[in-house]
Amino acid sequence: MALSQVARRGRIAVSALILTAAAAAWPAAPATAATGPTSADATTSADVTCVLRPGIVHKDTLGNTFTGDLYCANAPGDLYGRPAFDAPVTGRLKTTQSWFVCYSIGEAHKGGNNIWYYTQGDETVNLPGLKAWGNMPASSVLTSTDPFPGLPRCPWH
Repeated sequence: MALSQVARRGRIAVSALILTAAAAAWPAAPATAATGPTSADATTSADVTCVLRPGIVHKDTLGNTFTGDLYCANAPGDLYGRPAFDAPVTGRLKTTQSWFVCYSIGEAHKGGNNIWYYTQGDETVNLPGLKAWGNMPASSVLTSTDPFPGLPRCPWH
């Protein structure tokens, strides 16, 4: 395993511990607090599974720099080269807690909306030059509202 992967996994583990502690101390928001379209897979405690982290810097292979992220529970799954299921699968998330740097509007999915979140996967599948960066449908990210409030829209919209 490359040193960068070890460092990333370490940051994920530390963030997961912090998120778990915050979730235990933070009361769940009532189900009526959410507004706008929601993910079909979201639960009423989804508000405590996602945390905005300003100041965390990520750089993708396309030259974009992101200065914050959303750390959130998610289903493991494929990442797509653009927000559509017919796009090449660029990477795969194997973890159930991941960070997402922005959202895009794309193809509708089982979550009942067309919001997709952009991140770097744990494993490269196709197009190795992208280093597993890709889009995940919001139905696989356990947010209470899509797009998640405070997360910026991706710059290529």
